[in-house]
Amino acid sequence: MKQKAALVLSGGGARGIAHIGVIEELEKRGFEITSIAGTSMGAVVGGVYASGKLEAYRDWLYTMDKMKLFNLLDFSFTTEGLVKGDKLFQKMKEFISDQDIEDFKIPYAAVAADIINKKEVIFTHGNVFNAIRASIAIPTVFTPVKTEDGLLVDGGVINNIPIEYVKRLPGDILIAVNVNADIPYIKPAPPKTEIVAEQSVYQKRLKDFYSHLQKLNPLSNEEKIGYFNLINKTISLMMFHIAKISIEKNHPDILIEVSADCCGAFDFYRAEEMVETGRLAAIQSLTQYEDNEKRKLRIER
Repeated sequence: MKQKAALVLSGGGARGIAHIGVIEELEKRGFEITSIAGTSMGAVVGGVYASGKLEAYRDWLYTMDKMKLFNLLDFSFTTEGLVKGDKLFQKMKEFISDQDIEDFKIPYAAVAADIINKKEVIFTHGNVFNAIRASIAIPTVFTPVKTEDGLLVDGGVINNIPIEYVKRLPGDILIAVNVNADIPYIKPAPPKTEIVAEQSVYQKRLKDFYSHLQKLNPLSNEEKIGYFNLINKTISLMMFHIAKISIEKNHPDILIEVSADCCGAFDFYRAEEMVETGRLAAIQSLTQYEDNEKRKLRIER
């Protein structure tokens, strides 16, 4: 009989691609994911998985080069957000069918934050695409989602590892994945499709993007960190401490950790590396869990 697992996936931008590797390893080892909850990128991967299209989504990430990534970003440079996200999320509809959460085969929850009413918004029913669009609206980066009486942004600002919102079933174990862990990063072997020439083009476009941001909100010569990195580092620090509190409070049976230093929040071109990073992190944690369970059985005998 397969071991049932309630799976919780944290936010973390491109680091959240590691969730794919975790899920693949869980299924390889015979775990049955019976419910899933996520924030931001965790909500994306969780929603794609619940939609039954994780493999197609992974393959798309693998083949998407750096130029295609930038072509999907419709920059707005408004006070509400740098990216409208319309083109990106339109593409995402290929992997997240326009269906209701309650029609999924397993319970699913996505978390967003209502900054007007100062509260969490938990999506456990209704249109899954709308839920994910709200959950991934990174403040100052993606434009927020307006509701009748609120304004929704990335759930990571209030609950980046929504352990308390995953549906629990009799006999399951609780598995949480944190892709913002304060641990050293050991880089896996380079993926086969890594192309140096493409990386150089991407870096040029990224530099141009940073240049646009600098014009929008210039810093002095002494402030070397840059506006975009400042946003990224500030949000990451906040999410790190929120996640730490959530883990200490809820005590998952298995905690799978991916280093916050594995990649930048917007390094989606490193998809293969991130999937493998997640796989290796899962192998380490699951092996330790299985060894502990075997040790307990020997003691009981």
